[in-house]
Amino acid sequence: MTIRVLIVDDDPLLRAGLKLMLGGAPDIRVVGEAGDGTAVPGLIDQLCPDVVLMDIRMPGVDGLTATETLRRRPDAPEVIILTTFDADEHVLRALRAGAAGFVLKDTPPAEIVESVRRVVNGQPVLSPAVTKRLINRVATSGQDQRKAKATERLAGLNDREREIAVAVGEGKSNAEISATLYLSVPTVKTHVSRILTKLDLNNRVQIALLVHDADLLDGSR
Repeated sequence: MTIRVLIVDDDPLLRAGLKLMLGGAPDIRVVGEAGDGTAVPGLIDQLCPDVVLMDIRMPGVDGLTATETLRRRPDAPEVIILTTFDADEHVLRALRAGAAGFVLKDTPPAEIVESVRRVVNGQPVLSPAVTKRLINRVATSGQDQRKAKATERLAGLNDREREIAVAVGEGKSNAEISATLYLSVPTVKTHVSRILTKLDLNNRVQIALLVHDADLLDGSR
């Protein structure tokens, strides 16, 4: 399988560097590029990429708006946010919209290539530890409203699913959840999949954000 990638960034030099970097991988093909989010819908229809590398700050339509619009489409490609800051509050908005994660623009080339491969395989490009640090450092505006909405959504989970959702929010891996709750790793994976389905989420990063919004973590209080 060849992974088709679309690069969206307003810096032509960065686009050229990413294209060169990704082009060296035998299983990745850069099928197109754009300088702002305005062109994204048309390019998605035309090029059918598997992954979009999306900058945040761009003229015209910014990367956040483009990501939100894109992820509402059926069979939407995965989105990896390109950012300069590892705790940018804008990244949080992108993750809530369904982005698969984010990479810093100064990330080593091999790691960016591996990030593209990971998201195609359904793995968010954001470690549990980084997820927890990020959501605990962002602005808290609108927190009460988010808490009410998150609490209402989580009410649809059973006790075991809720317990596992909180563990995901705490930054625990499936293996750590397995050891803590005395469940097998496959059982934990099954529960996580059910949680994603019930809550209509894309990945465990969004589970962590929802648990954080519901004020169920010590660090979020």
